[in-house]
Order: sequence, then C-alpha cells, then structure tokens
Amino acid sequence: MAQPDFSGLGELAVVSSPSGHHAAPSDVMYPGGPQTDGGLLAPGDPLPENAGPGGRRPEWLKVRIGAGATYSGVKQLMRAEALNTVCEEARCPNIGECWTLGTATFMVLGSVCTRNCGFCAIATGRPPTTDWDEPRRVAEATRQMGLKHVVITMVARDDLPDGGAGIIAETIRQIRLENPTTSIEVLISDLNGREADIRTVVEAQPEILNHNVETVPRLQRPVRRRARWERSVGVLTTGREIADEIGYDGMVTKTGMMLGLGESWDEVLEAMQLLREARIDVLTIGQYLRPSRQHLPLLKYYTPAEFMALRRIGLEMGFAHVQSGPLVRSSYHAAEQVPGAISAAV
Repeated sequence: MAQPDFSGLGELAVVSSPSGHHAAPSDVMYPGGPQTDGGLLAPGDPLPENAGPGGRRPEWLKVRIGAGATYSGVKQLMRAEALNTVCEEARCPNIGECWTLGTATFMVLGSVCTRNCGFCAIATGRPPTTDWDEPRRVAEATRQMGLKHVVITMVARDDLPDGGAGIIAETIRQIRLENPTTSIEVLISDLNGREADIRTVVEAQPEILNHNVETVPRLQRPVRRRARWERSVGVLTTGREIADEIGYDGMVTKTGMMLGLGESWDEVLEAMQLLREARIDVLTIGQYLRPSRQHLPLLKYYTPAEFMALRRIGLEMGFAHVQSGPLVRSSYHAAEQVPGAISAAV
C-alpha cells in the first residue's frame, strides 16, 4: 500500500535523494532502524497522542535521508574547516534536505553548551576553549558553499563575560568581508538579557535577529530550566529598539516554538498573540521529537492540518511570515524570511 504523500501541503516539501531512498526520522537520527517512537519510549511512558501502531511516529513524519555529491561535499567542507553545524549537533530531521540543497546552519562557540535544556540534544558541560579564528573559517566556508543566505547559531556560553556576543558579531563582520551580498541570520542565546551584549550583536547588523522562546509560558521552567519567557521576548524587543536607535530599521526579528510537550491549543494561540504584541516579525512552529530517553517525553503529535491552521492564524494575527509544519525547525527555509523575501511575499 502506498504511503500518504503530504509534500503537496507546502510546509512539508522534501526532496528525493539521487538513490530514491527515504527514511523515517528515526533512521536519520538514530541508526539501527525504526523502533517504537524511534526507540525512545521508556517503560511506562504514555503513548503520544496520534501515534501510529505500537507508538511509532505517524506517516507524515517521513524525511529523505541525505545522499549525493552535494550532501557529501557539505559534510566534507565542515570537517575540513573544523566547523560545527546545528544540523548535526541537534540531530535535525531536515539534514538530508538542507545538505542535499547545499545549505547548512553553522553553530559557533563550540559544540558544548553551558545549559541543560530538557529538549535539546546538544552536549552540556563546561566548554573546553573558545576558538577565536572560527568567524574567519565560517566566512570562508560560506564563500566556498556559495550561500546567498547563511544562518549562524550558537551554544549558550554563560562562562564568557559577554556570553559569546563578540564572536557572533565578528562572524557577521567576517562574512560581510568575504561575501558582501550574502544575507545573515543569527540565532542567539538569551545572553542573560544583557542589553550591552544584545547591542554588540545588533550593531553588526544581521538581516535577521532570532532567539527562540521554544514553548509556551507555562512550560518554560521544565523545558528550558535556566531561561524565562519574559527575558527571551526581551532579547528581541531590546534588539528591535537598538536597531531603531541606530537607524537599522530593516532588521527582522524572529522566534520559534515546538509543540508536543503538553501545551494546550489555547496556550499556543495565547503565546502567538503575546509574540505578535511584542512586534516579532517571523514565527516558526514545529513538532518536538524526543532526542533520547533522558529528555522530556513527547506527549502529542500534531497533524499537518493543525500546523497549517496555526500558520493561517499567525498570518491573520499580523506576523510577516509563519513557517509551520511537523518538520519545521528554526532555520528551515530561512532564506524565505529575509526582509526582501518577506516584502515580496506579502
């Protein structure tokens, strides 16, 4: 029996690998084959709502595994330049699609985060060092890949006096030198809400300033532990104020949420409204997928129809762009969200 094809819904657009092979996210992220919920249901865990037989992920959560020369070339370039990507470290289910298309999200300031969020697959601990040459290598990799739009994300670096803001700003400057026509998005930590560090980033003038709230206000503490809703929203509102102050009013602000951690539909709508009231331009909404049994349990799979409804509601609220779908992540189709692309789409 043929599997349902949801690619026509737009939010789930995928690409075939040259071999024609495709796999479920559990095959991509957890080698060894699909098991119950990708092998991640612990004894006694409730089956996620809308799960398939035996608790398996539903059919709409299918992605194409990466293959081909472009995918391999991106991976080789990252290794050659000793660079990290959030695609790998966070086990993103879209790695096959994005790498096959020759796009990637760089993760600077190392691969060890000083925070221990309940949803995240990135390693936690005390980072061993800070690589001050990293911005130059990111710029060089951007040039070699011929990127028209680049996304720079970071691990939280609470061990550094500026939280890593200086490295982010220097990465922007180095990319500008090597690739003057490339647009830049930065996905930053909350920098502990320090205005001076937010200013450091904004004054480097990225096209998009992104910081994710991740979940609804009620679930902030169990999901993010060391973060707060008000502080996260404040990063973007403060960034907007600084951009206006320096005459850089074209900067786009962006945030993202993941669903399936126990929030209600009304809580999702309330969170969206609060974000819109904070003048945030772009919103991404995706499905939470549990990285391991040590991470927060997944309580519900949202359907493609529900994600499409949230996109429609978000646009009606006044967001300039809403990317909403089961496999959507913060950097998914990020090039569609730069100021010119948004203006053209409105």
